[in-house]
Amino acid sequence: MKINVLRRARAVLDIEAKAVSGLKKSINKDFQAAVKHIFNCRGMVVITGVGKTGIIGQKFSATLSSTGTPSLFLHSAEAIHGDLGRVSKDDIVIILSYSGDSEEIKKLLPVLKKIGAEIISLTGNTKSLMARYSDVVLDTAVKKEACPLGLAPTASTTAMLAMCDALAVCLLELKGFKEEDFAFYHPGGALGKRLLLKVEDIMRKGSNNPVVNENKKISEVLVKITEGRAGSASVVDKNGRLKGIFTDGDLRRHLEKDPDLSQRRVKEVMTKNPTAVKPLMLAAEAMRILKEKKIDEVPVVDAKGCPVGLLDVQDLLKAGLV
Repeated sequence: MKINVLRRARAVLDIEAKAVSGLKKSINKDFQAAVKHIFNCRGMVVITGVGKTGIIGQKFSATLSSTGTPSLFLHSAEAIHGDLGRVSKDDIVIILSYSGDSEEIKKLLPVLKKIGAEIISLTGNTKSLMARYSDVVLDTAVKKEACPLGLAPTASTTAMLAMCDALAVCLLELKGFKEEDFAFYHPGGALGKRLLLKVEDIMRKGSNNPVVNENKKISEVLVKITEGRAGSASVVDKNGRLKGIFTDGDLRRHLEKDPDLSQRRVKEVMTKNPTAVKPLMLAAEAMRILKEKKIDEVPVVDAKGCPVGLLDVQDLLKAGLV
């Protein structure tokens, strides 16, 4: 059997896009009630489902948990074989089932009512037994599946996922959930690094942070830079406060004009009033400054303006911020 693959793929996307767009009719007082119930939940938000909707439920539960709403996924089949002990009367159970009439769900409903947990259902069948048992029903019906046989859940699961995302995002905003909160739950990911890593965590210290007095000769400064395996040295006054920076670039520029550069005082050729960052600044912010200023290294100074470290773009690259 031959088909036009590109035409068929575009048709699938059109069907699924229309299915998601069609959910707008379900964003009503029932949706508001669902958000209110979940927001006020004193226990866990338990998501349950079987088959493809169960997979959607796992993603929904993970999204809630990572955005400030404690949640767990409970497979409906496992629930009726002992795992219902995880559910308490303070919990809200969100059931995902397009038909609303699967055998596992039917067996689950009366027990959930006996426990006393509130039930929110996402279904394409608002007249189902599940819908009748639910405190709130969200209609996720679609006109047709993208599957040409009308059998494999396609548009219906896409719509259900979108409705779950709509709930999660509304709850996120109601809770005042911020980037810092998101990073707290994702400390091992790139976002966690971007939002939690500070300059002091990766800056070069001690012998790897060349610091020289402004009256030192360039020859002495170069020795210090070489020993520190750095590309620059922070230049300070007698009180240890940052006055300038001397970089590899400064060396090349001045060496062309002055063959006796090595005997000059560094304060004569340094870059004065250089850009500096603070130890507690987010490393991501420091990276932005380096990019904007088009520089590779920047001194790290304390509250008194004294260099306590050196931040190199390579340090940021190693930390995975680029």
